[in-house]
Amino acid sequence: MRGLRPRDQPKSPMDQIAMPPISTVEPPGPPQFNVRRLTSWLRQVAVVAAALAVLAWLAISIRAGLARNGISFNMGFLFGAANFDIAEGWVVTRDGIREFVASDTNAEALLAGFINTVKTSLVSIALATALGVILGVARISRNWLVRQLSFGLVELVRNTPLLIQLVFWYFAVILKMPALTEASHWFGLFIFSQQGIYIPGLQATGAGSIWSVWCLLLCVLMVIRAASASSARHRLFLAIPAVALLAATFALGFPFKLESPEASGAGVTGGVAMSPEFAALLLALSIYTAAFIAEIVRGAILALPRGQWEAASALGMPRGRVLADVVLPQVYRVVLPAFANQYISLAKTTSLGIAVGFPDLFNVYGTVANQSGRNLEGVIVVMLAYLALSWAISGAVNVLNARLLRKGGAK
Repeated sequence: MRGLRPRDQPKSPMDQIAMPPISTVEPPGPPQFNVRRLTSWLRQVAVVAAALAVLAWLAISIRAGLARNGISFNMGFLFGAANFDIAEGWVVTRDGIREFVASDTNAEALLAGFINTVKTSLVSIALATALGVILGVARISRNWLVRQLSFGLVELVRNTPLLIQLVFWYFAVILKMPALTEASHWFGLFIFSQQGIYIPGLQATGAGSIWSVWCLLLCVLMVIRAASASSARHRLFLAIPAVALLAATFALGFPFKLESPEASGAGVTGGVAMSPEFAALLLALSIYTAAFIAEIVRGAILALPRGQWEAASALGMPRGRVLADVVLPQVYRVVLPAFANQYISLAKTTSLGIAVGFPDLFNVYGTVANQSGRNLEGVIVVMLAYLALSWAISGAVNVLNARLLRKGGAK
């Protein structure tokens, strides 16, 4: 076409197709040596080596100091007879679980104390978590009386030494209860007396076989797994075999029965008995730790964006459902690491049970060390036991936290 410049001439269809740009990125070459990563690893190895060297130097120095005084480092005391009784203690043997007797070894005595420590820690953790969450939610309640009462309780418990609280619960509460012959039965299920607290418990019936026990255990595991499932379809998928396993348990003979305590003369038959020392330590640890957990929960709830509450309210959800379905699931993903610190602190604080005579690990160690003269060896065993317990608690919380994060807790 005459008069048109080359840039004004219409383009052909082939010219209008967008051509991909020519890549100018060069292909990756061979991997290069990362000096920074190697330096970081060398620093970590150097720190670990230095720590091991310090520990080795301390061990050699202590061993040499003991040798100069004619004392040898020997762990053989663990296999000697204990020659003392433990008020409440269980040992695990090849024949099963039985009560501790004076003819058992020092190792079995320490094991009985460790079992008492683990028992106290687990029960206190469960009670402190439940009570702490309730108090944390009550701290932000719209009800003025509930909010002020929870505030006063939390502040009183947090600012009072735990040892004083333990002494209070033991001498001013437990030992001031009526004697067993005068104690009243609460709802026919609970007995509170100076001799201890008695609650309903599961007792073996002897009617079932080992297969019924396994069926019941699998049923409980499936129910727990179904409760934590993310979808209704998955819960239904797990509920069907759980019901089948429960039916099989009854068909084979249910191995347990719920038995209530009954006072007869000067004793109590049936149920689960808690000694005054264990009850006082349990109350003190649970309430004291719950006060700190309540503040953690309250801070996590207040840290959530206000839009979470407003959006749920716009949908017409009541405040209780907002807490249960919207707020608390997000709070659990945030507070678990802080909960782990409180749990570990609680497990180590069980050693205060020596103040009321509870035979925990530290109390039993004191008796073993006084009779055998092996203070250093005994304290090493105790330290390793508390370290293992703390690692177990931390590992369990980390596994739960990682599972929550995989479900969408982290962005």
